[in-house]
Amino acid sequence: MTTTVPLSILDLAPVVSGGTPAQALRETIATARHAERLGYHRYWLAEHHFARGVASAAPPVLIALVAAATERIRVGSGAVQTGHWTPVAIVEQFGTVDALHPGRVDLGLGRSGQRRAELAARAQRAGTAPPPPEERVVDGLLIPKPFDFSVLAGSPLLRAYGELLQQPGAETPDFADIVDDIAGLLAGTYRTPDGLPLHAVPGEGAGVELWILGSSGGQSAQVAGERGLPFAANYHVAPSAVLDAVNAYREAFKPSATLDEPYVVVSADVVVADDDAAARELAAAYPLWVRSIRSGEGAIPFPTADEVARHPWTDADRDLVADRVATQFTGAPGTVAERLDTLRRVTGADELLVTTITHDHAARLRSFELLAAEWGLSSP
Repeated sequence: MTTTVPLSILDLAPVVSGGTPAQALRETIATARHAERLGYHRYWLAEHHFARGVASAAPPVLIALVAAATERIRVGSGAVQTGHWTPVAIVEQFGTVDALHPGRVDLGLGRSGQRRAELAARAQRAGTAPPPPEERVVDGLLIPKPFDFSVLAGSPLLRAYGELLQQPGAETPDFADIVDDIAGLLAGTYRTPDGLPLHAVPGEGAGVELWILGSSGGQSAQVAGERGLPFAANYHVAPSAVLDAVNAYREAFKPSATLDEPYVVVSADVVVADDDAAARELAAAYPLWVRSIRSGEGAIPFPTADEVARHPWTDADRDLVADRVATQFTGAPGTVAERLDTLRRVTGADELLVTTITHDHAARLRSFELLAAEWGLSSP
């Protein structure tokens, strides 16, 4: 398959069972170099905290390390959790990276998952939550039943995480205001409520590309569209809402100095191997890893096959991960490329963002290599 749609990578710097964060970070840098050689367009780093199985806790630092280890590939965040940072801190951090690696830095912004869980729980308590839609297939693309994020709202661990990630008594501003402040600081047009100009150095005038990431048709998609910014929709995190997200973004879109028309990236979780059976074997630990996230304990180190075999699965466990497992694209290169092309076609994506986790690092590199060849990427 040869396509003109770019392919990019989202990396969590996964820590595997028996591994260390230092190993995970070294492997992330090696993977980024590999991705650049293969012709991937972007290399984005996620932001996760208090997760034993994820080493990507400080995206600006890791992005700087990846940028220094590569030459051409765009590097960025997928996404900075804005509830944990002030706008000026975000702009200064990314402005610092851009000062040394100009024209290569993407600043992806998102709302924190904690807020999403709280909003879902609030709607459920108020009786305003709509009944969940049933699983359906849209022109070949599976749209599963949605995951109920309200089940995470009562997690003591998540509550403790939220408290530690903010200063005592701090309140997160509205997401639209955060985006506007960041855009103003980058452009040099920021003013305090009293009209006092403030300048972020480094940051002001940086050639940072501003993105919004979202998992629903809610505020993130609306903000991205109204401000004419590029938008990334998360099929790999919330597959049930991907069409709502991209449609809401396009409906809200207004041309801007950044974009004349909407630009959409859609993510997918993939594992590619030489044949379908080998890919399924590599992906066998994925459900247990997702379960650790969905249960509120935080991502565990990516399990071995033996650890998966020992886990006593329950029906509740299977329900917890069903949508993520059903929408992971696993298989031989042609199998996965065909499913990715369906995702592109149904969502109208201008670019696809793939994330891959396997216990064996060599298998992960091989997965990206096989997919690049099948997708028709060309080395720079």
